[in-house]
Amino acid sequence: MCHDLDSKPPAAPAVTGRVAEHGPLELAVADGNRFLAYRAAPEVPNGNNVLLMPDVRGFHPFYAHLAQRFAEAGFHTLVMDYYGRSAGTAPRAEAFDGYAHMALLEPRHVELDASTAAETIRGWHPGPLFSVGFCLGGGYSWRLASAGLGLAGAVGFYGPPRFVGDRTGQPSAPLLMLLAGDDVATSPEEYATLTGEFDRAGKPYEKHVYDGAPHSFFDDSYEQWQDACTDAWHRILAFTSYHGVTR
Repeated sequence: MCHDLDSKPPAAPAVTGRVAEHGPLELAVADGNRFLAYRAAPEVPNGNNVLLMPDVRGFHPFYAHLAQRFAEAGFHTLVMDYYGRSAGTAPRAEAFDGYAHMALLEPRHVELDASTAAETIRGWHPGPLFSVGFCLGGGYSWRLASAGLGLAGAVGFYGPPRFVGDRTGQPSAPLLMLLAGDDVATSPEEYATLTGEFDRAGKPYEKHVYDGAPHSFFDDSYEQWQDACTDAWHRILAFTSYHGVTR
């Protein structure tokens, strides 16, 4: 069941906190994989946690900054990288070819690594956990809603439906879909097919399309879309507040 969010979003909590600590780490998975991650902990927790799912670049400095922004808003936050099995855990150069490594990704490995990340976050703070993903990570964020992680909600920016894959009709957590109106990576028809599957399965989701916005508009390189970025940020805060702990 879709709740169309084309109207003004609900009021969201104010962002007034600071980051207590932040920095990179490595996480070990049961199958022997190790992957890069990044933690940002709030000085004043809001009771909720976030697992950040990056775009095709994997662990990129943009997501370290975004993790700190979530921590400032009160979330215990962890960024996970996808490419431990193919690229290891060494620092990434700017020329890192994420597309070459994305071709080697298997959904079961993403789910396994995400499960380890979720367990790690809950070890720090046992509150409701939300996934928030972008492009590749957006699709996998929605997928994780049916991967048995016990998510309170899954947020995805312009996620290609192919990454949701065989879990399309199975989400057990509410979804928030933040889509680019001028997305060259995914057509409106593909999203209509995806949401049609959610509708047939009776799964709750909220959707907002930013008219004219390009794919990856929520990034430092798209200054002209700051209004859309601000609106999307407030929608995330409202969604997590409604489905998680409200303080």
